[in-house]
Amino acid sequence: MNKRISLTMQAHLVIQQYLKAGGIAVDATVGNGHDTLFIAQQVGPTGKVFGFDIQQQAIELTQARLNNTNITNNTQLFHTSHINIEKYLGTDFGGKINVIMFNLGYLPGSDKSIITQAESTLSALNQAISLLAKSGIITIAAYPGHPGGDKETDAIKAWHKQLAADKYKLKTIYSANKETAPRLYIIQKLTE
Repeated sequence: MNKRISLTMQAHLVIQQYLKAGGIAVDATVGNGHDTLFIAQQVGPTGKVFGFDIQQQAIELTQARLNNTNITNNTQLFHTSHINIEKYLGTDFGGKINVIMFNLGYLPGSDKSIITQAESTLSALNQAISLLAKSGIITIAAYPGHPGGDKETDAIKAWHKQLAADKYKLKTIYSANKETAPRLYIIQKLTE
């Protein structure tokens, strides 16, 4: 029996193709810090990683994870919503970011009523698109199977579909063959 690869692992496999030493990356929802650590390892000490989360607990968990692996000099965490990506990064990093990861939903092991929201996520995605370097990618892990997740996933699906095919290469990976299954959206910027 073949074991399914998690969407997060699939996102990591895709990201490894685009994120090299010295790269610039964003974890738009740091959560427990697994993705932040992964991308920090990919860019190495000469790269830069920025992480965002509205929950102080997520920032602390991520910082502790980075500290435990001695990866701190190439990371900067912001205790704020991903809706502020452009505010914090736009001036210095517009058009220079190689990878932006979104892992949506709620912080595992915490209050499940605190979730990412469709409106703020769409705003953050529109900002993220403008910050990407040519050939840069955005990965979005979306989870329709929890309260509020359906609305957010539907909004992302509609946003993803409307992106111009001559400017972006688009792909969707489903974790299972059902409408409530988590999915991974991948967007690669083809033009300046």
